Amino acid sequence: VLAAHGAAGVAVSVLGADGYPDALADDLEPPVVLFHQGRLDALDGPRVAIVGTRACTPYGREVAHELGHDLAEAGVQVVSGLALGVDGAAHTGALRAGGAPVVGVVGSGHDVVYPRRHRDLWARVAADGLLLSESPLGSAPEQWRFPSRNRLLAALADAVVVVESRRSGGSLYTVDAALEREVPVMAVPGPVRSPASEGTNHLLG
Repeated sequence: VLAAHGAAGVAVSVLGADGYPDALADDLEPPVVLFHQGRLDALDGPRVAIVGTRACTPYGREVAHELGHDLAEAGVQVVSGLALGVDGAAHTGALRAGGAPVVGVVGSGHDVVYPRRHRDLWARVAADGLLLSESPLGSAPEQWRFPSRNRLLAALADAVVVVESRRSGGSLYTVDAALEREVPVMAVPGPVRSPASEGTNHLLG
């Protein structure tokens, strides 16, 4: 298995061994094994996770892009899950800034790009910064993997920013994980009639 990952350009880190990221070693639930492409030093320095709904509005996409861009330009690593919507917009903005490296945490093997339309974005994140997964090559993006992925977003973050979220949106798993870790959570207010902002407005209430 190790040889297969090496041949695919995917490095493997084991909890307790040299080279395992300090940012996760002391977490409440550190991954026993991490699969990664790119630079582990992309975890050095301040990190902000930007999360939100896949079905974001144009407003949410614009805000996420701007936040990602401005944070990266200021030297802050943008962490996100590379999903459609808010995640992808945040990483796209961060990459366009050409500043701090970006960090992506995915819920499948490195050879199973999900969503498929983000194939180029995955490649850019791996080339510019760091692409992390708990899942070995060949792992499908099964639904149960994403709450687990979201806890890693929280564990890596110095702060979590929710741009848009429905009242029961998946990004709220990240919020719960952040609060459990005493990581500050911030939310972007949205229109009171927008279902995409129900969750974020509730967090601010």
